[in-house]
Amino acid sequence: MKQFCSPFLIVVMFTTDCFSEEQPTLKADIVGLWMMGQSLCEGAESLPVVTPTDQGWGNYRFKRGVRTWMYGDHCQTPEDRSEEQFKFVPLSATKHGGLGETIANGLADHLKSQFTDSNLSKDKSKAESPHFLTAYAGQGGRLIDELSSIDQSTDPRTPESRQHGGGYYKTSLDDARRAKAQAESMGKKFSIAALIWMQGEANGGPKGGINPSRWGEELTRPDGQQWYRDRLIEYRNQWSRDLQLVTGQADEIPMFTYQTQGAAGEAQLMAADRDPNISMVGPHYMVPSAANSRYSGRYGDPIHLSADGQRWYGEQVAKVVHRVLQEDEKWEPLRPRKAIVAPDRKSVLVEFLVPRPPLVLDETFLPAQRYPMNKGFHSLYGFQIRDADRAVLEIAEITVQSPTSLRIELTSPLKTEATPTLSYGLPYADRIGTILDIQKGPKIDDEPTTDLLVEAIDDDRLKPLIAEGVFYVSNMLSGEAYARAPIRLIQTANDKNDKTVNGMTALRFQNRELRNNKPFATGQNLTALRAFSYGNLRDSDSEKAIYHFADDAYGTRAGQPYPLWNWCVLFNQFPISEQ
Repeated sequence: MKQFCSPFLIVVMFTTDCFSEEQPTLKADIVGLWMMGQSLCEGAESLPVVTPTDQGWGNYRFKRGVRTWMYGDHCQTPEDRSEEQFKFVPLSATKHGGLGETIANGLADHLKSQFTDSNLSKDKSKAESPHFLTAYAGQGGRLIDELSSIDQSTDPRTPESRQHGGGYYKTSLDDARRAKAQAESMGKKFSIAALIWMQGEANGGPKGGINPSRWGEELTRPDGQQWYRDRLIEYRNQWSRDLQLVTGQADEIPMFTYQTQGAAGEAQLMAADRDPNISMVGPHYMVPSAANSRYSGRYGDPIHLSADGQRWYGEQVAKVVHRVLQEDEKWEPLRPRKAIVAPDRKSVLVEFLVPRPPLVLDETFLPAQRYPMNKGFHSLYGFQIRDADRAVLEIAEITVQSPTSLRIELTSPLKTEATPTLSYGLPYADRIGTILDIQKGPKIDDEPTTDLLVEAIDDDRLKPLIAEGVFYVSNMLSGEAYARAPIRLIQTANDKNDKTVNGMTALRFQNRELRNNKPFATGQNLTALRAFSYGNLRDSDSEKAIYHFADDAYGTRAGQPYPLWNWCVLFNQFPISEQ
């Protein structure tokens, strides 16, 4: 288990009774949260923003914005940027083209709430230190070494379409210099408490491995994950050292990473296991995707996050930052510790490391992840078991065995030579019916729509899908016959005023969003999918969010607080051992 060294016990302890006099750099009035990453970190398509104004927590951004790197504005020479743009202003989210809400408000404001005396008025609390300053200097779609001091963006071997820009790492360091200077001009002290890392997707290769560059060979999954693990550790070491030279603080700066989907996500966890200065917060699959976002007459890409998703995940990160740095918790995300074959060989027992027991198989907040197979399931609650030949073994049932363990029942006993493995994370939210009819729908925002009519779907099955917002349906056929579309409106047999339903459920999509323009056909079976691979396993963390779902244009959660449960990390081919 990862151990945290004592120098990190009080990185963000700022009141006089919470820090040692031997740690003067930790008494900063203004505390930096330095972010780096690609599209999810920059708030790509996270629109409309849900934190457009100062929320009164006393936190800051630069006048320039949370996003400090801008294409065409001193990309490679950040030191030449105008000093005026680096004045501290109250933290809020801003729109810049297709970029919107970031994790900044959820992160900084939730952290500030942990240092706020509930007996003080909000005005007095706002005036109290620490004041968190957030800054992000990356760009969407970037590889780890394009964001590093290596800056592969300027390498002539980089494809021309990705050569523009660069200077991200230099910008991050210059941001720290600007922050320190601005704080000193106010008679304040500045230090950086945490590095936030949200990158990895761009390094994923088409064969499931890792691409270290845009011109080299893809590394196989195991080799690539080791490469990314080591590279992320090297990155944190250098980033921390270089920022320390700017701020003058003595302690190393810890990094907090999310778990991206794909091969890099497991490598991020491997880095956290090896380096005590890296903590994995957990996955982001539980938050709503940017398929729910709206801007410039279009919707967002499902790989991005909605504005509520950004702010929610920011609070999730803040929760872990506070526990690690302020409370000295030896944090690890919800993850498997051991999986063994039961004596009867008809089930597998899985023990988990659980931040806040007990475990919960949640079918209410997220739709039950399942995909039928013969008498059982190809996958259930996100879990899948395969044998040594990678053949899927049929799951009959999964139950919570204890506060920290699950029992996975199989439809047939495991063979002694099976050497099975366990994986977690698939997008399928169950089969939902056969297409009985296809009808032309009404125009929505001047866009033509289509209704897929299926047998009436039970409301309990639809509820978690509708609650989240947009979901997808697919015919799950292979090759060119594959069809998929995002469902933006559901009409059920209970909609008494709609005569077109006629005892069926209608699933409506805009024609322009039909994948590859491949149409559905009557008689095809439909499977519902979430935007992200996911599962239903979470813990029972009771920490309260300070923010609520604010965008009421999709789903049914507006006004509800963001839940800060910890969801199980995604993993692949976890070994199942014999007794």
